[in-house]
Amino acid sequence: MDLPDPKRKAPRARQDRVILHFDLDCFYAQCVENKQPSLKTLPLGIKQKGIIATCNYVARRHGVKKLTTIAEAKKACPDLVIVEGEDLSPFRDVSKRLYSLLRSYSWNAKIERLGLDEVFLDVSDVVSYNIELLNKNALHQSYFCLSPSDPEAGFAFDATSFAGCVHGRDNGPSDDSVLRMRLLLGSHLAQYLRFKIEEEGYTSSCGISTSKLLAKLAGDKNKPRNQTTLLALGQEEILSFMDGHKLRKVPGIGSKITRVLEGFVLGKEMDLDMHSMECFTTVGQVRTHPGISPPALEKLLSGPGSERGLGNKVWALLHGVDDTEVKPARDVPTQISIEDTYKGLNEPQEIMRELLTLTASLLRRMHIDLLEDDDTPGDAVGGTHSTLARKRWLAYPKTIRLTTRPYTSPTDNKPYNWARVSRSCALPGFVLNSTNNPSSSSAEQIVNRLVTETLLPLFHKLNAEKQRGWNIGLINVCVTNMTGTDGGVASGRDIATMFRRQEDILRDFRVHNEDMKGEHSPGRGQDNDDEESQDSDTWDHHDAHDLDEDLDRDRCSLCGHFIPRFAMLAHERYHRMDADREVQKGWATGPFQYR
Repeated sequence: MDLPDPKRKAPRARQDRVILHFDLDCFYAQCVENKQPSLKTLPLGIKQKGIIATCNYVARRHGVKKLTTIAEAKKACPDLVIVEGEDLSPFRDVSKRLYSLLRSYSWNAKIERLGLDEVFLDVSDVVSYNIELLNKNALHQSYFCLSPSDPEAGFAFDATSFAGCVHGRDNGPSDDSVLRMRLLLGSHLAQYLRFKIEEEGYTSSCGISTSKLLAKLAGDKNKPRNQTTLLALGQEEILSFMDGHKLRKVPGIGSKITRVLEGFVLGKEMDLDMHSMECFTTVGQVRTHPGISPPALEKLLSGPGSERGLGNKVWALLHGVDDTEVKPARDVPTQISIEDTYKGLNEPQEIMRELLTLTASLLRRMHIDLLEDDDTPGDAVGGTHSTLARKRWLAYPKTIRLTTRPYTSPTDNKPYNWARVSRSCALPGFVLNSTNNPSSSSAEQIVNRLVTETLLPLFHKLNAEKQRGWNIGLINVCVTNMTGTDGGVASGRDIATMFRRQEDILRDFRVHNEDMKGEHSPGRGQDNDDEESQDSDTWDHHDAHDLDEDLDRDRCSLCGHFIPRFAMLAHERYHRMDADREVQKGWATGPFQYR
């Protein structure tokens, strides 16, 4: 009898968690439909830069596909209604509201966004608490408690059966498996939360399992407006579930890895089109191939800049094993960036136009993600009461970064140039001096000044003058290095708020070599949310604790924040020190400039 190859030893999956993966159905189309209800029964496409970035299910039934040209979409469905989707601001507003709703039901604050339309929620603690409350003699009359401090917050449910669809063999209530009961409770919580989302006017799909990987794949089984619990109580059942999936469908295995593995398994060279979603092999074909093992994968996938240990990670994914945690939530993103791609920008006026457009979008993003209503007691500016809600910054970005990449034409007969070059500098203070509507004239002045005084000089440092033009294929504008975040909670920078908040430091880590993607965002090019190592928005929150609610405060004449009187001298000294540093750097502006 042949002994098993120790190099091909199967990894074991954790089964102590319950993870929910919510995916909003045709999210961008739903946002448009809720603003124009008459479109709900019509085929609808969301347009971005000449393509249909996404479409609703009515359009899909007529043969319209995502990421097709408008001409192809119109050919498939002449009655297709096309709506412009360049500006992501309204989609972000809805995404933020629904994220906050789900977050309000989390006990451990482990809630992680993936793009604008997907959310992971680790409800292991909620499920563990409620299992202890079950009466085995009356499971059909169970009660799910949503708050450990309020026994009346919750809902009734039948603990003898799953809510929604189940993938896998269910032996029914006679199965006394603890894991089965944990997943069953997770399914009822998922259904309750989906109904709460529907009360906001949006339908969603959900996957329930023991890891982010399995929950995401399970949720894809029954769409739209449905949910699926993956009832895989053993490793063999997990493998059976995974083996039927196309390799490219596995989150964390992107186009490049797929092409390399397909070429190895099929024994032929594959087209290395990084944008292709076409896939010819299944997970099972790759996993069971005798030449595939962690060392073999490491060798196959290694290359300049490749992640160390990638072979073991891909081997684990092929077995349905994903131990990555749902990241704790954060109040603000660690960075905000906007980018767009072009077919070669060469003229100065083209560069100026695109920088203005991207910077205006960036300012709108900053106002959406970094501003909140300021409910701090005190008079409005000028000492008079104002009916307009004051805003304050949750965090201050300290750095602005410009990134470019040259354009490579498909007809050039040379490898695509993926290399980006970047330059950064301190973000000028005038950008944060205004909390006005980002569409106002003052915001337009800020955009013009930021482009003229900061971004254009950075661009010229990145791209030397060329006789035939710059041939720019990508521009990215980013603000980062949030003051007060440190990877954790970002608090407003007024001292009174700093006295009432604590900060934790969270270590950011990359989950996979190639990021898991949600539905394509129909914005200007790629609208990158936060972290350089991943695509998803992640957030963190900790309750403020009050040190002194009754402090006498005065308004700072420089920044407008209300400061405790005993701290005003220190606060003014902070401005002077900050201004001195800015003068030394040569970019002090506005009220922070001292002579």
